[in-house]
Amino acid sequence: MPGCSNCPSDTAIASQGADPLFRRVLWIALIANAVMFVVEIIASQLGNSISLQADALDFFGDAANYAISLFVLGMALHLRARASLIKGATMAAFGIWVIGNAVYRAVVGSAPDASVMGAVAILALAVNVAVSILLYRYREGDSNMRSIWLCSRNDAIGNIAVMVAAAGVFATTSRWPDLIVAAIISGLNLSAAFHVIRLALSEIRTGGSDSEREAPQCKLQMETSVARKTLQNGID
Repeated sequence: MPGCSNCPSDTAIASQGADPLFRRVLWIALIANAVMFVVEIIASQLGNSISLQADALDFFGDAANYAISLFVLGMALHLRARASLIKGATMAAFGIWVIGNAVYRAVVGSAPDASVMGAVAILALAVNVAVSILLYRYREGDSNMRSIWLCSRNDAIGNIAVMVAAAGVFATTSRWPDLIVAAIISGLNLSAAFHVIRLALSEIRTGGSDSEREAPQCKLQMETSVARKTLQNGID
């Protein structure tokens, strides 16, 4: 809390935000996801693949999530939880958008290029596995940390699904494997989004209650400290 730097909750928050390793991992994840977004969005257009496009938008959402996480790192729990709400809403929006786009492509669309899908999916999987390994130790943190882990885990699963879709497109020369995988990716996004939103709402309620309890305690500590200094000055 402002004005009470010795409150236990603020001390714990400050120590978490000062972790240079976690901040460095977030920067690595942010850069990797931003680069892969550009790669996949171009490849999705060249290969006419909706699942690659969904995965590219997933990379974009994750890059934005990592940027938000870096911004709120070290802040109070209820502020981090509010950021998690934004991230959860973003993940849900991407999932709904992909479902709508998949329905459109089911009516109007052609088979994508399986070779482009497979090659880019392998590259994306390698990037996501590397990021997931870096983030693994933070998977049991608060909603903010957990949302980061869920994003990275879901991306790796999605990349494997795109590889399977590429094999299906190659074998059948049909667009349906691509559309099915796009629906799976959107389902992962929606599931993770609801999980993060539930946890964030719980932390907002808890954080608000904790702040109400800590406020008078912090005020009492400050008043006591001032009274002691005043008394000491009078004695001197």
